[in-house]
Amino acid sequence: MTTSTAVPGAGSVLAPGVSRREVWGWAMYDFANSSYTTVVITAIYNAYFVAVVAGGKTWATLAWTAALAVSNLLLMVVGPVLGAYADLRGNKKRILLASTVGCVATTAALALSGPATLWLSVLMLVLSSFFYGIGENIVAAFLPELAGSESQGKVSGWGWSLGYIGGLLSLGICLAYVNWAAARGQQAWHYVPVTMLITAAMFGAASLPTFLLLRERAPRQWQARGAGLARQTAARLMQTLHRTRHYTDLRRFLLCIVVYQSGIQAVIALAAIYAQQAMRFSTQDTVRLIIVVNITAAIGAFAFGYVQDRIGHVATIAITLVGWILMVALAWMAQGPALFWLAANIAGLCLGASQSAARAFVGILSPDLRRAEFFGLWGMAVRLASIVGPLTYGLSTWLSRGDHRLAMLITGGYFVAGLLLLAAVDAERGQRAART
Repeated sequence: MTTSTAVPGAGSVLAPGVSRREVWGWAMYDFANSSYTTVVITAIYNAYFVAVVAGGKTWATLAWTAALAVSNLLLMVVGPVLGAYADLRGNKKRILLASTVGCVATTAALALSGPATLWLSVLMLVLSSFFYGIGENIVAAFLPELAGSESQGKVSGWGWSLGYIGGLLSLGICLAYVNWAAARGQQAWHYVPVTMLITAAMFGAASLPTFLLLRERAPRQWQARGAGLARQTAARLMQTLHRTRHYTDLRRFLLCIVVYQSGIQAVIALAAIYAQQAMRFSTQDTVRLIIVVNITAAIGAFAFGYVQDRIGHVATIAITLVGWILMVALAWMAQGPALFWLAANIAGLCLGASQSAARAFVGILSPDLRRAEFFGLWGMAVRLASIVGPLTYGLSTWLSRGDHRLAMLITGGYFVAGLLLLAAVDAERGQRAART
C-alpha cells in the first residue's frame, strides 16, 4: 500500500500513514449512499409517494415531509448517542456497516410501495432515512483522521463530488429502466418499485471498497460492556453537551447549520415536487433536471474544496449562501423552463459546495478524541434542519392551498438568516478551542 507521499502534494493533504487507496475507499461511501438521496429523496420516489402512494391528496406533500421529520427526530436522539459510543469503543466502522445493511434492506423494501400501501411505505421511508443518516454521521467522523488540518476542504470535496457521480450513475440506470418500461405501457406503480431495488443494489455494491480499505484508527477508550458501557456513553454525551459552551464557534456554527440547512433540506426533499407542481415538468423532464443538477453539484463540491482551503471556511460558506439566495429569487420569478433551469444549476453548485464545506469545517472544530461524537452533533443539527425546512415548505403549500412559489420564497428566508448567523463564527478561534 502506498503512502500519502505518492500523491503530488499529498504530504500536506493526507494525514501521516494514510494512503490514497484508503481515501478512495472512504470517498466511495459518498459515491454509494448518494444513490439513496438522489433516487429516493430527490428525484423519483418522492414524487411517486405524493402522486401514487398518497393518491395526490391535498395532504400528500405534508405526509411526505412528516415521514422525513419522524426519521430525522429519531436521528437527533440516537445519532449523538451512537457517536459517543463509537468514540468510547473505537468501532465506527462496525456501526457504519450495520447502518449500511439497514439502509440497503429498507430501501429494497420500498419496492413494496403502491397505491394501497401508505403506512408500510411510510415505515420503510422512516427506517431507510434513519439508517442513511447514521451512516452519514459516522463516515464523516473519519475525515479528520484522513486529511491534514489544512486540507480537509479538499478531501471532503473529493468525497462529496464523487458522491454526486454515484448519484448520477444510479439515477441514469433508473432513468434508462423507467424509459424502457414506460415505452412498453407500464405505469409508475410498476416501474418505480423496481428502481428501489436498483438503488439498494447500487448502495450495497458501491460501499464494499469502504469496508475493505478504510482503517479504524480511533483508540478504544472504554473496555467495559453492558450496563457500564451504557452509563459511560450517556455520561460522556451529557459531558459533551455541557462542554459545548467552551466551543463557542462550534456552537454558533451548529446553530447556523440548523438555519441554512433548513432551506437546503427543503430543496433536496421537494425539488422534484416543485418542478412537477409549479413548473409542470414531466417525470422524465424532472429526472433529466436532477441529472444536470448533480453534475453541477459535483463540480461545486470539488472546486470549492480547493477554494475553501485557500480563502477559509467561513468565506466559502458565505459565498454559497449568497448563491442560494440568488437561486430562490430566480426560481420564484421563473415562469418558463429557461430561468428555472438556470436557478436549478445555481442550486447544484451551491449544494455540493455548502454541504462539503460544512463537513470539513466541523472536522476542524472537533477535538481529536471526540470526533464521532461531535459529528453526531453535526448530524443532530442537520436532522433538525431536515425537520424544520421540509415541514415549513409542506405547511406553506397546505395553508396556501398548493402555492409552491410562495413556499419557495419562504424557504429563501432560511438562507438570509444563515448568512447573518455565519458572521459571528470565528474559524481560527474555533480551531484553537478544539486543540486545547
